[in-house]
Amino acid sequence: MKSLNIVYVFIAFLLILEGCKVSKDIPAPTDATLQTYRGVVAADSPSIASLKIKEFFKDEDLQRLIDTALLRNLDAQVALKNIESAELLFKQSRLGNLPVVNLQVSASSNRPSDNSLNGLSTSQFLGTKHIEDYNAGLGLSWEADIWGKIKSQKQAALATYLQTAEVKKALQTRIVANVAQGFYQLLMMDAQIGVARRNLALNDSTLSMIRLQFDAGQVTSLAIQQAEAQRLVAARFMPQLEQSIALQENALSILTGKIPGAIGRASKLDDLLMPERLNAGVPSEMVASRPDVRVAELALRVANARAGVTKAGMYPALTITANGGLNSLRASNWFTIPASLFGNVAGGITQPLFQRKQLRTQYELALVDREKSVIQFRQAVLIALGEVSDELVKIDKLKQQFDLSRERVTTLQTAVKNANLLFKNGMATYLEVITAQSNSLQSELELATIKAAELSAAVELYRALGGGS
Repeated sequence: MKSLNIVYVFIAFLLILEGCKVSKDIPAPTDATLQTYRGVVAADSPSIASLKIKEFFKDEDLQRLIDTALLRNLDAQVALKNIESAELLFKQSRLGNLPVVNLQVSASSNRPSDNSLNGLSTSQFLGTKHIEDYNAGLGLSWEADIWGKIKSQKQAALATYLQTAEVKKALQTRIVANVAQGFYQLLMMDAQIGVARRNLALNDSTLSMIRLQFDAGQVTSLAIQQAEAQRLVAARFMPQLEQSIALQENALSILTGKIPGAIGRASKLDDLLMPERLNAGVPSEMVASRPDVRVAELALRVANARAGVTKAGMYPALTITANGGLNSLRASNWFTIPASLFGNVAGGITQPLFQRKQLRTQYELALVDREKSVIQFRQAVLIALGEVSDELVKIDKLKQQFDLSRERVTTLQTAVKNANLLFKNGMATYLEVITAQSNSLQSELELATIKAAELSAAVELYRALGGGS
């Protein structure tokens, strides 16, 4: 009866320990999150991050490129393999509460010395000079998760698995953004090379008129030299832009997992329009949807779980072992049941006492890592807020620049027409014509650059808000 009471007390003690937690739940810090972005009036409208890829990017050529990149990009394929590895480890961790079972089958023969005690005993009592032993048994070992160590290991494995999934999403958003921005750069250079060709044709026309005037003695050879120099300025852009186009096509090919080559496209830069509404939503939505911020939050969970594992290592461990099977000195009697049956059960508590402060140091290091994870999460949130705010400012200011540049292009194109008419009628000098053509060329190239920058800023805002995952 007394021994039964001891068992009850021991079970009650285990139940009390079972309720103890060696690691506390650390919530993700929210003090780094603002209510709204800089210079943006708070609104309840949904963020553009909620739009699907084909809803945000409406150009069919671009959609095909993005689909190909998401399917064949080599970095994305590596990310999928990382997810598979993490999933296997997570599935393994879910079996942590199950006992370890081993099957062992062995046979041995020992021939002791005739002059040894074992040899004399064997000869006298067994009538043989060999000692044989045949054994087949199962061994079981199980550790009670008193301090939640196995539970913490499961939490760490789950958070690590979720991290790899979020890393894959973050990579996908970056691939989508890079493909879109590269495509817009291609269209920008297509537009610029078209501008260069038109200006080159216009320069050829002007040069022909100046040569006629030179033959008539109305201008000097200096006028021809100035016109030829201006023509070469426009001509110089051709190989430069062709080189840039080839390099951009190669980069896009690699992004889409293909051998470097030409990128088919029928789209024109002028045909692409900025999305009418680029709503950023509220920062809390962005924090919840941005994959890299989620990775930082999950890293905090991993660090917290590892702190629990290291702390549990300093406390007693209850281990129960059991062995059973068949054992015999003769092979002929090995499987004779029940005579060959054996079994034993044992339980023990192991308490680390002196390990040169290794366990304590591991726990303190885990706490430091957890504090670092909190700081890194705050940093990830601040970086995300900064990126969104930067793109909102860019979009606003680029729109103003685009409007001014478009007005300037219209003015300078009119100036070129007027300069040519006045020059034909002898009311303007060749220098005025050349200057007007040079200014028009630069302004049209600049307008294409600003238009591409506007589109790229919209893409970057979409990515910064967590869109494309």
